[in-house]
Amino acid sequence: MELEVLNISGASTGKKVKLNKEIFGIEPNDHAIYLDVRQIMANRRQGTSKTKERGEIVGSRKKIKRQKGTGTARFGDIKNPIFRGGGRTFGPRPRNYGGKLNRKVKELARKSALTYKVKSNQIMVLEDFNMEAPRTHEFSNIQKNLKIEDKKSLFVLSERNKNLYLSSRNLQNSKVITLSELNTYEIMNASAVCFVESSLDVLQKNA
Repeated sequence: MELEVLNISGASTGKKVKLNKEIFGIEPNDHAIYLDVRQIMANRRQGTSKTKERGEIVGSRKKIKRQKGTGTARFGDIKNPIFRGGGRTFGPRPRNYGGKLNRKVKELARKSALTYKVKSNQIMVLEDFNMEAPRTHEFSNIQKNLKIEDKKSLFVLSERNKNLYLSSRNLQNSKVITLSELNTYEIMNASAVCFVESSLDVLQKNA
């Protein structure tokens, strides 16, 4: 399959890029995508929630009233979980939600996601471009020229570009990443994946 290379004005440059079938034309594996996205989202969780249990509450350990003869339930100290200000029963503790996923499964998931995007015509190839200074308005105009201003767009660069990153940072539906940051979640979460020529070349050479 071939895709036209566009410039930032949205016009064709006359060049075409042939997509590698080993990356963009495999048999998609939905379960691999599910496993990879689940792991990515789990690794983003901080896991810092914490509440104090009965033994961590500061206060008197004195028994509130005698054990028997009051006609009411038995009570211990004021740290009892049923009292306001008492300890929390089985509350959350800091934990690590992350998990491990085999490299080959992650590669299969990413290739499956890219294949789905090609089949739904959601991948674009742009010639390499740069901005002299951070300009959000100029970046927004590029999106309008490409007719993706109302879509979640993902721009994939071969290397870091501070001006492009800063220009896109304030746009809610736009994100600029490098090829090394490309993962299954970012691909599936975007409605338009825009590769620059250099990043696509590197991706296909390392297949």
